[in-house]
Amino acid sequence: MTLRDAKVGQTVRVLKLNGEGPVKRRIMDMGITKGQQIYVRKVAPLGDPIEITIRGYELSVRKADCEMIDVEAI
Repeated sequence: MTLRDAKVGQTVRVLKLNGEGPVKRRIMDMGITKGQQIYVRKVAPLGDPIEITIRGYELSVRKADCEMIDVEAI
């Protein structure tokens, strides 16, 4: 399952980042790393971006980036 598949109100754990080069680095710089818990807060009316809470702060992530993040429900 990817972060894009997670439902609003669900908490998930990051299993793996699938991006390449600078894209993967940008995701990691936002604090999304293996083992971190992510709470899905909201999805924009048209579905992009997705607002999440990670490491105590809110972050908006594009759906294209969410597809690169493998997660598991907890």
